[in-house]
Order: sequence, then structure tokens, then C-alpha cells
Amino acid sequence: MQKYNITGMSCAACSAAVEKAVKTVEGVSSCSVSLLTNSMVVEGVADPTSVIDAVERAGYGATVDGDRRTETGSSEKDILKDRETPALKRRLLASLGFLAILMYISMGHMMWGFPVPRWLEADHVSMGILQLILCAAVMVINQKFFVNGVKGFLRRSPNMDSLVALGSSSAFVYSVYSLIRMSVARQSGDLSAVADWMHELYFESAAMILALITVGKMLEARSKGKTTDALKSLMKLAPDTAVLIADDGSETVVPAKQVKVGDVFAVRPGERIPVDGVVISGSSAVDESALTGEAIPVDKSEGDQVSAATVNRMGFMKCRAVRVGEDTALSRIIKMVSDTAATKAPVAKAADKVAGVFVPAVTIIAVMTAIIWLLIGESVGFAVARGISVLVISCPCALGLATPVAIMVGSGVGAKNGILYKNAPVLEITGKVNAVALDKTGTITKGEPEVTDVYACDGVSETDVLRTALSLEMMSEHPLGRAIVTECEKRRISAHRAEDFIISPGGGVSGKISGEPVIGGSYDFVSASVNIPEEMKKDGEMFSMSGKTPLFFALDGRCVGIIAVADTVRDDSISAIAELKNMGIRVVMLTGDNKCTAEAIGEKCGVDEVIAGLLPDKKASAIEALKKYGKVTMVGDGINDAPALAAADVGIAIGAGTDVAIDSADIVLMNSRLSDVPAAIRLSRKTLRNIHQNLFWAFAYNAIGIPLAAGAFIGLFGWEMNPMFGAAAMSISSFLVVTNALRLNFSKIHDPHGDKKIKSRIKETKKMEKVMKIEGMMCPHCEARVKKTLEGIDGVETAVCSYEAGTAVITLSADVSDDILKKAVEDQGYTVL
Repeated sequence: MQKYNITGMSCAACSAAVEKAVKTVEGVSSCSVSLLTNSMVVEGVADPTSVIDAVERAGYGATVDGDRRTETGSSEKDILKDRETPALKRRLLASLGFLAILMYISMGHMMWGFPVPRWLEADHVSMGILQLILCAAVMVINQKFFVNGVKGFLRRSPNMDSLVALGSSSAFVYSVYSLIRMSVARQSGDLSAVADWMHELYFESAAMILALITVGKMLEARSKGKTTDALKSLMKLAPDTAVLIADDGSETVVPAKQVKVGDVFAVRPGERIPVDGVVISGSSAVDESALTGEAIPVDKSEGDQVSAATVNRMGFMKCRAVRVGEDTALSRIIKMVSDTAATKAPVAKAADKVAGVFVPAVTIIAVMTAIIWLLIGESVGFAVARGISVLVISCPCALGLATPVAIMVGSGVGAKNGILYKNAPVLEITGKVNAVALDKTGTITKGEPEVTDVYACDGVSETDVLRTALSLEMMSEHPLGRAIVTECEKRRISAHRAEDFIISPGGGVSGKISGEPVIGGSYDFVSASVNIPEEMKKDGEMFSMSGKTPLFFALDGRCVGIIAVADTVRDDSISAIAELKNMGIRVVMLTGDNKCTAEAIGEKCGVDEVIAGLLPDKKASAIEALKKYGKVTMVGDGINDAPALAAADVGIAIGAGTDVAIDSADIVLMNSRLSDVPAAIRLSRKTLRNIHQNLFWAFAYNAIGIPLAAGAFIGLFGWEMNPMFGAAAMSISSFLVVTNALRLNFSKIHDPHGDKKIKSRIKETKKMEKVMKIEGMMCPHCEARVKKTLEGIDGVETAVCSYEAGTAVITLSADVSDDILKKAVEDQGYTVL
């Protein structure tokens, strides 16, 4: 993908002309032009020189993105600087100075009798000449409309400037003709004809059209500038300088862009970190809210990663540069937001097709309008006024801006909240998802095991159990062992290291404390050396059934207790899943864990379906199967879930924006928060709704405005439009579209109120429930065996077994005969009553 900067575009017809020209270049597979950011994204193998030549032949300018910065020496911040609004403001003020005098003479004196010099009052021809001079001055000030408009006609791709130029010049030319007829009438002494032709002067309309369009352009430019505020604020975050530390300890202040990978730089309290790096000495609390939105500073010490644009709040740190320039996390975030604005959403295709033929069609309608009124018998002045009204009320800009302004504002709101969309199609499709697949480890859960329960045998305290375990696990590198060490640190429990420490892979650890043997690990590993009471064995099984890992510990041949460790659910997982379900989205959990553990987590979180025992490559197959519900989103950490992220309609990476996450996903959630998933979907829906509102307004405005300007309602209601009011309506239309898009800035994307359920592609299968009375189940192991057997039958969705009640409650998604269910259970050695 290659990005280009385009110059000279003024409306949707311009962007359509550029797009059409570039698509004819050999090697271009697709092309998307953004009127909002004056940029173009080209896919394919075409040579950039050929692409630029095609744009220039179409009458516009183009440079490869990056070249313009190099040539001018300006920064990315300067490129986004709003230069259009001040220029339009100067043009408008100059125009208004001449227009005020023109309106005073033409409207004020003629209609309301405002006083004028006596020598001018009786001389209508001189008054007409003065109007001509004032109008010409306004036209010279706004000559850009005429230059661009004529160029558009010459290259056979007329644009909005062509319409404005044609409308204004038509009024001017007809007014000059009327002025000449006035002069002729005065020469012949026909004062009545002079007065009649005086009413055929439209100099004030010709000038007012230009002034009102300039007002609209200025309001539009100002509003468009605000749509890039999020991007500008991101660019302002990067510091301009860095303090490099040489080998001898001396410090040098250099521009941040000169920092190279491997350079050592210093960061003092209150300073922004210039590039991505790793802390090599010192410690501090770093405010990462610029990238993640999290207000609470994160503690950093030796070995920790730091990111560009984050703020050092407390201590002095020395860091080594790891990623610089365009490779930093901040630069990639800026690129993603910018690329989203440069690409087009599928919903914009209809508007683009209309915009491509809009101006020629309107020109034909205007000419036909004038001809029809002349044939009906109206005066030339009346017919010309109707044609001019059609030209100046028509607005292709509203059509062209309807989608890109909403996409830009929506992606900006997402960036402020740590939600990054890679392109416009992703922003659109995210709101249409019917199913969300969530990876368990690191997505629903924290990905870090924690101690959840401590069970002590008679005569032993919880502290004794933890101290015994700590003496072994303090030398272990296993995640479950580290969880026990962390728990002991929280409780301020200390212990002596065990002697003769031995690790038995897949089983546990063993050693000696003061000469007494100590052992810890799984039930099978510990029970091989120590007799574990039946009651404690059942407790361990209960922990396993609830999704936890029981670790047994014994000292001097006697079992002292059990420590249950589990990967705990994130604080916001349950509420996030509830929000997704409230949106009408089916929530499915995918995991490589065993079914028992997975279902315990799934039941706690409230997911609709659990698919367990999946290897990474099998997750992609599971995503394909879920597409029967409609569009599917996969949420994972972006590393081991890459195949599934690629297979989904929308891949969402959760996990602080790791490299692999940014590369493999369509959406990156910088805040490691599952609650950002419904927020991303909610923002997409709001953006899509905003686009539909804008498109409706743009189409409705033109559908009603053009017939009104043409005089279609004169016979019915007597509605007749003055060209000046047509120009005013045109100037307001684009402004309203942009203003409506800016409302997205006030969206509360984490507020679930107002969520609506999306319609599912397939109807839910009607479920049936059966209860089996089973004899012979004696323990949780029996329960698990029967459950596994029943759930292995096609059509059985879930089976909830209880050895105490002697029952199995079976939920069926299809009709399964009693004989099949009975045979399956009895083949396992149980009796079905």
C-alpha cells in the first residue's frame, strides 16, 4: 500500500476524477481518495511516477507521502495545520467590503429607498456600471472558483467550482447584456425600457453567490480542521528533543528524530520519553495515558519497556533506545489513525458513484430548466434565474464529505480511548458483527495464575501450609510456583529454602526442610509418596471442577494442605460479556484448556458457548464454523491467536499494543481491557449511524433543493427561489454534514445505555431438556465421566450431572432418542433407571 498527498481538490467530483484517473494506471489494483485529508491510498504494483503522472493529467497535484516533508522540511504537524480557513477568511472579509456597497445600491436603494448621491439617483446606467465594477471586484477576489471551474470543464471533469463559476458568470453575463440594453434604451430616450432593464440586473446575485459559497467553504474548512484534532493531539505528544548520554557520562541535547537504536538517553521527572526503549538504570512511575488512556502511572524499573510520548512522573531513568522514528508505538498509532481516514468505507460507494456524474447532470438540468421556462413563455431573466438557482443550490460536497468526516472523527474518538482501527472498512464492519469469539487466557482471564484458596489439614494453619509451599516454590520457575511466592509476599510470610531441591517435570517439586522430606505438586505426584485423606482428595476434585489447579503439599510424610491456583477472571470480563450479549451478540469462549476448567470459567462469565481443547491452528476452524451466525470478531492477544485473528471478519488484539498485535489485528486495544471490545463495537455502530444520517441529508437536500430551485413548486405552492438563497442553502449543507459528524466527539462509548440488539443471521435452534435418573455414580469422577460421555453425542449441548442426586440434566439442540442416551451411559457401567 502506497499513500500519496493530493493537491487541488475542492469537492467530491474532484476526488472522483482523481480516483478514476489513477485506476486506469497499469498495476493499480485499487485506489481510494480522501477529500477530507487530501490523501490517496493505492494498492498494487504500479510505479509511483506513473500514478503521479495520471493525477497531474487529471489536473491535480500529487506527491508520495513523506516526500513533501523531506522537500519542505516541514513536520507532520505542519502538514495537518489548517491553512485553508485563514485564507478563506481573508477572501471573505475582502468580498464583504465590496458586497456591502453593492447590496446597498442594488437592494437597499432600489427596494427600500436608501439614500444615494443625487447625481447617481437619476442615472440608472451609471448605477448599473457601478454595480458591474463592484461585482467584478468580488469575482477577482474569488477568482479561484473560476480558475478551478474552467480547468474542470477543460479536462472534462467538472466539479463544484465549475457549478459556482457557471452560476455566477451566467448572472454576470446576463446582467452585462441587460446593462447594454439599458444604455441603448437611454440613447433612444425610452426611459420606461431603462427602468424595466434595471430590474433585470443580477450583479448582486453574482457577487452574493461567491460570498455565500466562501462562507460555507470557510465553515466547512474550520469544521474539517476539527475532525483531525485527535490526530494533531497525538502528533503533539512526541517531544522534539532527547538528552543522549555518551560513554563518558556527558549529556547532549539532540533532536528526537536523530536518536538511533542503541543510543542511551536520560529522562528526568516531568519529561516525555522521546523514543521506545528499555530502562537500564533508575526507576520511576510513568504516565502512559497518552497511549493507553489509563490515568494511573505505571511503575518502571530496570529491564522494563518504556514508550515514546509517555511522561516520567517521578525518578531519573537511563534508557536504551529500542525503536525510533516511524517504528515507535506512537508513530504506528498515528499511521493507523491516518490510514483509517485515507481509506474508504464500503458504505461510501453509492455516494462516490453519484458524485462522479453529479456535476454534468446538474449542468444539464440547469440548461434544460432555463429552456423549459423560455418555452413556457417566461422572460429571459426569469429563466436564467431558475437555471442559476439550480447550479448554485446543488452540492456534491455534502455527498463527498458524508462518509470521510464521520470516519475521521470516529477513528479519532477511538484513538483517544485506546481503540485503534486499521482502516475505514474495519470501522464500518465492526458494528455489524453477530458473534464474538474470546480467547480465554489473557483475554477473559488475566493470564497470570493467582492463589485462590488455601485448605489446611487438621492441626495445621494456612500460614504453615503457605510456608511449607514457599520453601519449595521459591526456587521454582513454574508459573504456579511464582503465584504461591507472590501470595506469600502479600501475606509477608517468609521461609528457609528447602535443601536437596528436585524438580519432577509434569509432577511437582521435592526437597528437605531441616532434614525432613517435603513434597508438593499434583495429586498423583504427591499421593505416590504420601497417603492423602479421602476427604482432601474430594476437595481437590472440587477445585478441579471449578476450573482451579489443586497443589498438594506434604511434610515429613503427612499431608499438610492444598493450595488452589487459578488464572483469575479480569475485573471487567463479566460486565463486558454481559454488554456484548445485551447488544444481541453471541459470545463464544475459545481455549486450549481442558473442558472442565473452560466450562467453569465460561459459566462464571456467562458466555453462550465454550469450545475447549483447541490448538492455535484449530481456533481458525472454529471461527469459520461460527460464521453461520453472521459476521465474527475474534479477540485475542495477537501472538498465539494470529491464525484465528486472520480468519475472523474482524480481528481484535488485546494487550497493550504489542508488535505482533499491531501487525496481525484489524483493531488494537491499547488498554488490555475487555470492556473496550463492546466499546469498539458501540463506536462503530454510532459512526455508521452518523454516516447514514449524513448520506440521507446529502441525498435529501439535493433531491428537494434542485426541483425547488428549478421552479417545480411554483405552480403548486408559488415557491420561487432567488439564486442568492440557493447559494446560501448550498453553503450551509456541507457545514451541517461536518457538524453532525463532530457530534461523535461527545459519544460515551463505554456507556451501555441505548444499546440495541442486532438481528442474527440464523434463528436460534429450539432447545429441549431431558432428565435421566442414573444409578451407580459415586463421586465427582463419575459425574465427569458421564458428562463427557453424554456431551460426546451429536445433538447434546450440555449435560449437568450430580452423583448426590443421581441425575443428569441434558440440554439438546437436536432430537436425540432416549435409547441412544441410555446406551451411551450404560456402556460406561452405570444403570439408567
